[in-house]
Amino acid sequence: MHVIDAIGELRSHTVLRALDDDQLRRLLAHASELKLATGTTLFHQGERADRFYVLRDGTVQVGVPAINGPELEVQSLSPGDVIGWSWLIEPYSWTFEARTTSDARLLSFDGKAIIAECNEDPAFGFALFKVFAGLMSTRLQSARTRMMQSWAPPGWA
Repeated sequence: MHVIDAIGELRSHTVLRALDDDQLRRLLAHASELKLATGTTLFHQGERADRFYVLRDGTVQVGVPAINGPELEVQSLSPGDVIGWSWLIEPYSWTFEARTTSDARLLSFDGKAIIAECNEDPAFGFALFKVFAGLMSTRLQSARTRMMQSWAPPGWA
């Protein structure tokens, strides 16, 4: 992976653009490239969360499993979107589920290594947490909206 190209990609398409070049280099030091076929599960709700992803090509669906029936789609993600924030907050278990809805290329980031860097450099950790706090807020609001739309009985105001 060419770091300068990857920095440009992260800066132009993701919420990570709020980080400076040095901070992006630090993240990319813990990244690997990943190719997944359509229908591949990235993670299940409740599993151990130890990474996050940036979608480079393809699509990924984030959802909430249902007690009965199909999962509730929370968001459909496209290139440039960041997937996963549960690696950052104890108990480090996935809050949602995610699977590819087309062939996908992603950057996979080692959350454990990045948390170690955040502990060594609190300014880096704070900058990263601000970025992911925004992502959490957006994802949770999307989940709330989708749940209200899906679970409201007909005629209910």
